Amino acid sequence: MKKIDLLVFLGSVTVLAISAFFILFTGKQNNDNANDGEQTSGNEGTEIFWGVDSASKVDEDMFQCVAENFGEPRVWGRYLVDIQDVSVSIDKEEAALLHQKDVDILAIYNAVTDATGQEAGIDHANKAIEIAKSLDIPDGVVLIVDIEPSFPIDTAFLEGWYNTITNSPYSPGVYGVFDDESDLLTAFTATDKKVQENMIVWTAFPQVEITTKENAPEYNPQGPENSMLYGWQYGIESDACAIDTNLFKEEILDYLW
Repeated sequence: MKKIDLLVFLGSVTVLAISAFFILFTGKQNNDNANDGEQTSGNEGTEIFWGVDSASKVDEDMFQCVAENFGEPRVWGRYLVDIQDVSVSIDKEEAALLHQKDVDILAIYNAVTDATGQEAGIDHANKAIEIAKSLDIPDGVVLIVDIEPSFPIDTAFLEGWYNTITNSPYSPGVYGVFDDESDLLTAFTATDKKVQENMIVWTAFPQVEITTKENAPEYNPQGPENSMLYGWQYGIESDACAIDTNLFKEEILDYLW
């Protein structure tokens, strides 16, 4: 081989080697970047955020317990109503602490035990609105009504709740177990179409187990079709810190306190 041909050949090999290295390096870098931070949801590309909820007050010790044992949440669900031996209601001081930690708050109205009748839905909605205003919760924030599996529930209640909250500065939402056999799912799917399409849903089905933030499952909740299914409480009643663990779609961030 002539000297000039050899030089051309060696130059070509060098260029090809550099190109191959660049492709491999940038591909790995892009893949690493895609795996940083929060997970994405299926083919929608929706970002998913990890969070918790608790019935007890969040102070510095409580926050550190969660951060050290599970990870730092982006969202923290807290109750609006004091119920003896069940829940401590959030106050402005607690909200300020969570905001200082860059945590958004999911406001949960938990005074319902019988979710039947339109008048009951209206009455509870008005009470939730009053509490929200007293806490200076901003306009647009979702107020989630807590419907436990043992509570009787009907469509009229949900429509009363939805219409009253919708006509207030706030946004309507509902929490519960939305499995195929639940009365809540039956009542929800019998509501007016506007309710089904515009009520934020936070489901507690299916149940997996409590996990750390790092080991959270893929976002795979079950709830009403074509609904604003933005939250999934996938694990309940942790031994440490007394929390439940959740995953939330990024869309819910627009409705948090």
